Amino acid sequence: MDSAELLAQLADIHLPEPVGLWPPAPGWWILAALLLAGVIFGGRKALAVWRKRRFCAHALLELERTYNEFAMTEAEDPEKARLRYVNAFNSVLKRVALTHFPDTAVAGLGGGDWLRFLKANGNCMNLDRELAEALSHGRFQPTISVDTGRLHTFGREWIRSMYLRRSHGRPQDKQTASGLGLGGSDA
Repeated sequence: MDSAELLAQLADIHLPEPVGLWPPAPGWWILAALLLAGVIFGGRKALAVWRKRRFCAHALLELERTYNEFAMTEAEDPEKARLRYVNAFNSVLKRVALTHFPDTAVAGLGGGDWLRFLKANGNCMNLDRELAEALSHGRFQPTISVDTGRLHTFGREWIRSMYLRRSHGRPQDKQTASGLGLGGSDA
């Protein structure tokens, strides 16, 4: 047999089938799983941030409502209106605190324990002696003298700091509420 005959016996070159789009290679499956996990994780984080902001807005709205009620009734009886405002103010702050620390004895805090809790868990840069006295013992006094505007500003800042701070930045939050010696209170 000569080389021409041998070449004639060879089969023609067959090209492979074109590569299809389905099923994808394992790398694409891994990439799809990672993207899905990222979307789920990012969505949950975005939802949590949205909920925190919504709760913060609701708490601030409640604080504004109490301040507006005070402003409307202040002209009639300033002492009584101021006392009602301090009580309503404390109530709003306690509800915010209970939202963040539901398993602690926050609801029963009063006096010095309440002030220590406020200082340990939120922004208290605007809290001076006059505001601290009003928050701790003012509601038990027959008359109270406090700058309600400054108290209102303090409340807004404290609420914002509770809702809008980074949670991973303060790992001691759960310990702070339970580690205050909350057995008894001045209230």
